[in-house]
Amino acid sequence: MTKTLLSIGHGFSARALAARLIPQGWRIIGTTRSDAKASEIAATGVDPVIWPGTDIGPMLAQADALLVSAGPGPQGDPTLAEMRSDIATAAAHLDWVGYLSTTGVYGDHQGGWVDETSALTPSTKRGQARVEAEAAWQAIPDLKLHIFRLAGIYGPGRGPFAKVRKGTARRIIKKGQVFSRIHVEDIAQVLEASLAKPDPGAIYNLCDDDPAPPEDVIAYAAELLGLPLPPAVDFETAEMTPMARSFYAESKKVRNDRIKQALGVQLLYPTYRVGLNALLQEELQDRDVSDI
Repeated sequence: MTKTLLSIGHGFSARALAARLIPQGWRIIGTTRSDAKASEIAATGVDPVIWPGTDIGPMLAQADALLVSAGPGPQGDPTLAEMRSDIATAAAHLDWVGYLSTTGVYGDHQGGWVDETSALTPSTKRGQARVEAEAAWQAIPDLKLHIFRLAGIYGPGRGPFAKVRKGTARRIIKKGQVFSRIHVEDIAQVLEASLAKPDPGAIYNLCDDDPAPPEDVIAYAAELLGLPLPPAVDFETAEMTPMARSFYAESKKVRNDRIKQALGVQLLYPTYRVGLNALLQEELQDRDVSDI
């Protein structure tokens, strides 16, 4: 029997999950805002839907599972703003609901460790919006909700190599600054494992085993490429967009024990070194194939 996943805001992480589920016989319905992205989604075997603009209530009524990747905006969670009553009605028949949040909900811990039981003390507007969105989803009665708090996402097409090659990469130095990150394929395998083993109410941190200063990641990318070390720039004097600077307002190391113990996940890319090596090898292989 075919199972159906409705994926709202079908982006980078959701596409990686769909690539795992479609070969297993799942039907994936993915929403997007543009015709161009709809065509891209269709090429991956996903049924695209332009939303907002299409009534997806009937699709939700047919779905076995719901994945929400769309983040909150100035008016709060866009999915709940449009569809809260539909989702509340569907709660009884949905086997699994996944909400992709962020480790930004924990705020700044001055480089210290956090886990899923840590207090939610966001120091940015984006982080506070996520805390409110999580609470809004949790408030829907009987919803088999799973919250996934994602660290910084990287993967094919989303890594430091392009900037290093262009010579625009910088090593922003802020004493004590550390970030956690996660490869998109590890996000996908965690979501797949949760779908196979639902645990309504569960919250999971999605990150690798090696939180590290951002300048170390840039330096390693340059080393892999055999290119000069990008210049070091002091955070206080660096020219940065307000958005980029806001990321440096928080420093923490995120624990991932729960995905391993509760879901049996073994990370494919447990460190940024393993992940960047793999990305570079994929790039080289793709280049070789295109040259044939």
